Amino acid sequence: MIPADALNSLKALALTQKPLVTAVSASTAATAFELGQSYQASVQAQLAPGIFKVQVGEQMLQLQLPGSFRAGDTIMLQVVSLLPRLTFTMATSANPLSTAEQLSSTARLLSSLTQQPFGKNFVPSIQNAPLWTGETGFPDPVELAGKLHTALSQSGLFYESHQAQWLAGARNTTQLMQEPQNQPADKVIAALSGEDNTKRSSIESAPSVEQPRISIPGVADHLQPLIQQQLNALETRHVQWQGQIWPNQQMNWKIHEEPSKSASGAEEHQWITQIQLNLPKLGNVTATLRFTGGGLSLSMDAEENSTRSKLGAASSALVSAMSDRGITVANAMVKQHVDAA
Repeated sequence: MIPADALNSLKALALTQKPLVTAVSASTAATAFELGQSYQASVQAQLAPGIFKVQVGEQMLQLQLPGSFRAGDTIMLQVVSLLPRLTFTMATSANPLSTAEQLSSTARLLSSLTQQPFGKNFVPSIQNAPLWTGETGFPDPVELAGKLHTALSQSGLFYESHQAQWLAGARNTTQLMQEPQNQPADKVIAALSGEDNTKRSSIESAPSVEQPRISIPGVADHLQPLIQQQLNALETRHVQWQGQIWPNQQMNWKIHEEPSKSASGAEEHQWITQIQLNLPKLGNVTATLRFTGGGLSLSMDAEENSTRSKLGAASSALVSAMSDRGITVANAMVKQHVDAA
């Protein structure tokens, strides 16, 4: 489901009809503020387009503000969210161009979507076939990686960015038409109905809740779950794909971004991808890859002792194969599987 902080921010925007002001980086400063409390703020200087140095109460923050602001302007800000990012609503200011802001149709649309139930715990792929359908031999790693990329790319999560690429000539019409937004409604509805789930690729969203939906002007009913998943992925930076990679072999694939600290203590962000398989001869196997500035950290875990021994024996060959493809492997380890449940 959409995180509570995102809901709070959107509801505050819908109810107050005041624009939101987001802190660029203030994870520690957020502890100095109270949810719902109002503070007087003073604009100190513009640091970059749309980014200003602002004193809010006793804290000096970098905030995203309309470009019409100037040093010396004062604002009354009310806290609507502390985590994952500090967010205010802008009540009044000494800048006449920033007052009497009207709620946009987009904000109303987002607010309506946050109040709708999630129909399923995933947004399924329109295509039901396994990614690899070869009858003999092992899947080709390069081809399978390409198919995984296509499955995630055509899920509909990134449709708006793909439209921009299409306008720029970087994506063709055929590619764009493969996404759910351009598929017949009955085909999307059939996929969302949950029929033949064992053969369907999917993007996980939230726990399944069967509740009636209310039509929202400007949004097709059958696309509501997908748009909600887009909001969820945007807020949490977490996507999960589930489906058949070859016949009768399911895979769970997670991708998410999380903050980290560099050796100097500076805040960084790293992308983590994890695949989980229950293989006929090896049992449950999980591979976790962390991509940082220092290279790739690879961790593999398995339930069976024999499987861990096999993975350990093959790990040097795997690291060598990655290095041959220009991937710097910082470390690799094999450990015992721990059930998250």
